[in-house]
Amino acid sequence: MKCRLLVLIILTSLFLTSCNSNPEGDITKDEKYGGLATYYEEDMEKPEYDVVKAKVIRVDRDDTTLDRPDIPIEQDIRYQHLYIRLLQGKHKGEEYSVRNTVEMVNPYRLVFKTGDKMYIYVYETDKGTVGNIHIYERCRDSAIFIIVIAFLILLVVVGGFKGLKSVITLTFTIILIAFVMLPLILRGFNPLVVTVGIISITTTFTLLIISGWNKKTRTAILGTVGGVLVAALAAGLVSGVAMLTGLGDEQARMLAYIPQNRHLDFKGILLSGIIIGALGAVMDVSLSIASAMWEIEDNTPKISTKRLIKSGMNIGKDIMGSMSNTLILAYVGGSIHLLLLFIAYDITIIEILNMDMIASEIVRAVAGSIGLISAIPLTTWIGGTIGRKN
Repeated sequence: MKCRLLVLIILTSLFLTSCNSNPEGDITKDEKYGGLATYYEEDMEKPEYDVVKAKVIRVDRDDTTLDRPDIPIEQDIRYQHLYIRLLQGKHKGEEYSVRNTVEMVNPYRLVFKTGDKMYIYVYETDKGTVGNIHIYERCRDSAIFIIVIAFLILLVVVGGFKGLKSVITLTFTIILIAFVMLPLILRGFNPLVVTVGIISITTTFTLLIISGWNKKTRTAILGTVGGVLVAALAAGLVSGVAMLTGLGDEQARMLAYIPQNRHLDFKGILLSGIIIGALGAVMDVSLSIASAMWEIEDNTPKISTKRLIKSGMNIGKDIMGSMSNTLILAYVGGSIHLLLLFIAYDITIIEILNMDMIASEIVRAVAGSIGLISAIPLTTWIGGTIGRKN
């Protein structure tokens, strides 16, 4: 039964996504954008540089620490002469001297010391030797890997076998999003349909691994999918009325500047983000309610449907009290720099609310919370009727 359901979900998702491919076809044949599209396509497929890791062997010159009160900050430009060794790529082990230009007016400054690691752009000459080097960014991947590994170890140590299950489901979800959902959206498939298909698969897999295949799990799956669909519906309706474009933030506009991506449904991508953002919290609420109702029925098998649903709703209301803040606070936390910027520039609340970017974030947070709240009565009703143990 469970295999048939999984196969059905996968086939349905593939069918729906295949029915919504990009109707505009190959943009390189478009007279208006063809030349630019071809340029970007070749540039992205075969960049003129390699990104490699390098280490600072010594600092030959550094005036970034000098005190220069006589120079205005907007004209204050400092230099570091760094002697570096390449740690990756075809030229691994080779050493070069590079100049790091530091504009003191820029609060984000890359200043290095001996032993620091960085990523650099390496441009080769026609003869295959290193022709030019540009400093790209400070090396941070090691710290990221350490904290991610610590998180996974903590999950297993504290959660034991259940923690290991969480690691498996989390890995599965990330792989599905990174290697299935995002490539499909980038190829022009309908983002909303792709996302609904992906969240159906991930929700089924996650709850199946965590809770096993039983009526409790099926109740939680239906409650979760129903909740995120309500969130998507609410976001779709409001974004239509408010005429949101999905191009409110800088990253979306950067994506739109690439001619190959002009066909993307940015409004659909906005809704997809809302669904993905709400999925974790909605799944948590649905499984908590389904598990609690399962235990109630297990201890009192003769409990009436009405009483079971009432108990489920009471549990859901308690969960809602704390969870309703979850998504709102998550989005506020992600926008705190922007909010501080508005306060610093004394922008009025009306101006803020009418910005596409801010309106999109508000819709994202509120629609996700609506989906979370909707999952409570939906899961409770399913758990008290068709999801009953007996």
